[in-house]
Amino acid sequence: MSDAQIEAFLESMAAERASAANTLRAYGNDLADLEAFLKARKETAISAPAPSVEAYFEALGRRGLAPATAARRRASVRQFYRFALAEGWRSDDPSRRVEAPRPGRPLPKTLSHGEMTALIAAAAARPGPPEDVARLVCALEVLYASGLRISELLSLTLQAVARDPAYLIVKGKGGKERLAPLNRSARAAIAAYLPLRPRHLPTGATSSPWLFPSRGGTGAETGRLTRRRFAQLLDETALAAGLDPAMVSPHVLRHAFATQLLDGGADLRTVQTLLGHADISTTEIYTHVAGERLREVVATKHPLSRRRTGPTSED
Repeated sequence: MSDAQIEAFLESMAAERASAANTLRAYGNDLADLEAFLKARKETAISAPAPSVEAYFEALGRRGLAPATAARRRASVRQFYRFALAEGWRSDDPSRRVEAPRPGRPLPKTLSHGEMTALIAAAAARPGPPEDVARLVCALEVLYASGLRISELLSLTLQAVARDPAYLIVKGKGGKERLAPLNRSARAAIAAYLPLRPRHLPTGATSSPWLFPSRGGTGAETGRLTRRRFAQLLDETALAAGLDPAMVSPHVLRHAFATQLLDGGADLRTVQTLLGHADISTTEIYTHVAGERLREVVATKHPLSRRRTGPTSED
């Protein structure tokens, strides 16, 4: 396939599906992977017969890729061939005969309320300049209260928290806006952080639009706290809280937000709206996490679920 064909496909995905820049980049990488595979067979994506595309799909399963990565590459190729068929570049869809594998969907990692409390307490007790401590506590409280994605958190502007709002207006995937709640703890953390925020301004700067400015950062993250730096701080804080850093990430905090809402009785549609999920099936995975917890409680706490070795006073 030519660069012009790839560009036309990506433009279509951006226009028709409102795909974000990261998603479009992933599509491009996936198609490059397909093209590299076919090149070894002296074929191209436009000329390859169905057996070659089927061989590519089979090879994905043998390469040790993460299931999500392999599934995304299959989806990218299918989307491209549908587009190529519609554009008249091909007279057939060579990907249509292969059914996508249906592995069991893994349950998301999450943290209990007690673990989240310990994590935030460890952040507050962290040694170092008070402005660093206040910024970290504020970021964790906002993540836990609102269920934001890390990209959404680090893209927050100072204007977003003007006048102590009870909700943030967040622009999520596909440019869609939604309301994200802030509880009392998050609002108190913001109020404690804002007087110290100017100490994080880049050298020589007197202002910054970002809620979490920083003297570092490159590219799109210049002048604000970066994902990499936040991940480092989170790992260190998890260790201080007695938690396994491998089990703690910004996305795990988002999972904790969703799971604990469902545990508390929130309905699935409300959680879907708060998380900004386009498809409720994405939100449904959290019901399985909550269900696992309920089963565990019944198995360990209900008297009739306990293994009895002899008669009791109830017999």
